[in-house]
Amino acid sequence: MVFVLVALVVLALLASVHRYVWRRFVGDTTAPGSTLRTVGTVAAFVLPLLSLGAMTSGRIGAPFWLQQVLAWPGFLWLACLMYLTLALLVGEVVRPLLTRVLARRDAAAAARATAGTGTSGTAVDGTLPATTSGTRPHTEELVPAGRSCPSTSADPAPATAPAAEPEAEAVRDTEQAAPAAPAETEPAEADPAAPASATGLAHPSRRLFVSRVVGGAAAAAGLATVGYGTANVLRGPSVKRITVPLAKLPRAAHGFRIAVVSDIHIGPILGRAHTRRIVDTINSTSPDLVAVVGDLVDGSVADLGSAAEPLAGLRARHGSFFVTGNHEYFSGAEEWVNHVRELGLIPLENARVEMGGFDLAGVNDIAGETEGQGPDFVRALGDRDRGRAAVLLAHQPVVIHDAVEHGVDLQLSGHTHGGQLWPGNYLAELANPTVAGLEQYGDTQLFVSRGAGAWGPPVRVGAPADITVVELASRQA
Repeated sequence: MVFVLVALVVLALLASVHRYVWRRFVGDTTAPGSTLRTVGTVAAFVLPLLSLGAMTSGRIGAPFWLQQVLAWPGFLWLACLMYLTLALLVGEVVRPLLTRVLARRDAAAAARATAGTGTSGTAVDGTLPATTSGTRPHTEELVPAGRSCPSTSADPAPATAPAAEPEAEAVRDTEQAAPAAPAETEPAEADPAAPASATGLAHPSRRLFVSRVVGGAAAAAGLATVGYGTANVLRGPSVKRITVPLAKLPRAAHGFRIAVVSDIHIGPILGRAHTRRIVDTINSTSPDLVAVVGDLVDGSVADLGSAAEPLAGLRARHGSFFVTGNHEYFSGAEEWVNHVRELGLIPLENARVEMGGFDLAGVNDIAGETEGQGPDFVRALGDRDRGRAAVLLAHQPVVIHDAVEHGVDLQLSGHTHGGQLWPGNYLAELANPTVAGLEQYGDTQLFVSRGAGAWGPPVRVGAPADITVVELASRQA
């Protein structure tokens, strides 16, 4: 019941976000019935359906070719939706500012245009100009022929005016017969301070212009961010190097190098070529040991077994080791454990091996608890000599407190992807003690890798993929 309620809330949220994005990018910028509006409206329905198909096709057992068809557009749209929405929210701040600037510009232009229509004899407001003496200007009065001009001291003119002269009537007849002046072909720019009914299309045109400018800028910013993040994934992980001093590490093991790789996420998007890039990058570091700390795959051995085969090419003096992540339990963990063993990796299922100078242990992921195969720290670490240094491989950082309790010196983890998509790192911080990097918990140090692949959208923003060479340092040295 709780799962259904959460699903309904998520669907309602996605529907609201899609409605908002459609309105800003399509509804506010295109004309009703236009081709652009039709295309945008169709996309607003098709893209979320592709995303839903990409997220569920693997879980429901859809053919792998269909998963591949849906994965790229479906997952990429989720990343686009996220960054387009963030860009539009920033645009909501810019929108009123830009509208105000344009209104002031239009008002200034209208004032200049109005001032330019005035003449030397008539003021801008249409009143007669005053004389320099401050009295009313002298006007001549038409006097019929044969009559004398009345003196200024005479009584006011009678209420009834005399009959007009023939000449004046002719003038009036001519003026009435004259055609009206043609209307302007381009309407003068309306005063933005006037109401919308008086300004005609002035305000709607301004709103359309602002919507298109803000929408275009948001689209450019959002799509450019997704393009940059996709390139980060497709070019493969970079190599990081850190040195971790261990108090119990003997001098003989000083400088021991462990290549840590997590969250490879072989799947419908990242396939065999992705695996090959990672193997080549690891081998270029010439490590003493390779640690694959979970979330190797997103799919079954039947679909992805061949894509994982390049892992057989890993080279390290003391071998390559593997522990399960939560995604292995979505994909058939037991089959994958057997398959990586065939490829030459050594699975550590709640087990421990002694290396030269320290113990290397591994525990199953927490997700295995649903299958009775969860982490067992007692089995992996319970009977060991605590005078020796211990390095633990555990997919999720949240088991650090168990590691501290069992005297582990260094825990190597992944799972977080470093947040993968900014600002996802802030959400990852809520669920994990460490999102990326090296931190100290009691006498135990925890290193969390950002991972070498990507889950869902093949996009990384603010969390570049990495393979980390952890060099162990003896304090005695």
